[in-house]
Amino acid sequence: MKFKYIIAIIGLTFIFTSCEIDNYDEPEAFFTGSVVYQGEPINVGAQEVRFQLWQSGYGLYAPLDVHLDIDGSFSGRFFSGDYKLKFIDGQGPWQATSDTINVTINGNTEMDLEVTPYYMVRNPQFSAAGNTINGNVAIEKVITGTNGRDIEFARLYINDGQFVSDNGDYNIAQVDASTISDTSISGSVSIPDGYNKNSIFARMGIKIVGVEDLVFSEVVKVDL
Repeated sequence: MKFKYIIAIIGLTFIFTSCEIDNYDEPEAFFTGSVVYQGEPINVGAQEVRFQLWQSGYGLYAPLDVHLDIDGSFSGRFFSGDYKLKFIDGQGPWQATSDTINVTINGNTEMDLEVTPYYMVRNPQFSAAGNTINGNVAIEKVITGTNGRDIEFARLYINDGQFVSDNGDYNIAQVDASTISDTSISGSVSIPDGYNKNSIFARMGIKIVGVEDLVFSEVVKVDL
C-alpha cells in the first residue's frame, strides 16, 4: 500500500511540475529590421547569414540565432529586455561597424543594422529570350584601398520559386557571368529542359575573395 501511495505522490508531483513548465510565458515581443548600407538593404543567400542575440541573467548564457531573409531582413520573437547583438566572424559579405551592439527590446521593436559591404549589387535587369535568361546588374565597390577585396566570381542563378541563391536547394540552374567590369556584371543561363512554368526567378550573386557569403541582387520574376 505504501508503495502505491509513493507512486501516486510522484505522479501528482510530475503533473504539477509539468503544468508549471507549460505555464511559462512565451516571448511576447517581435524584433524586426534589416541589415543595411546607408539605409539600403543588403541582399544575401537564403538562410545562409545570421547574427546572435545574447542575454544574461536567465540561467544558461547561450546565444539566440537570428537568420536573415534573402532581402537582408530579419524577424524574431523574444522576451523584452536588454541584449547584446553580435555579428559572427565570417558571416555576411560586409564589415560590421561594431562587433557588438547593445539592443533593448521593449514590446515590438524595429531596428536596422548598419554595416559596410564590400560590394553593392543594384539595378537588376533580367529578360527571357527563348530558352535563355539574360541578366545584367550594376555593382559598386564600397570598401576600397588596403581593406578592399576583389571579386572571386559572379554567377547568374535561376529558380522556379522566389527564393534564389547559391544553395543547391534554391536554384535549378546557374552559370558564371560572362562579363565583369568595375561597374557592371552580365551573363546568360539556359533554362533546364522540361521546365513548364510560365515564369522563372533570377538573381545575380558575387563571391568576394576571402568572404564565405555571397552578396546578391534582388530577385526578379521573369515572364516566359
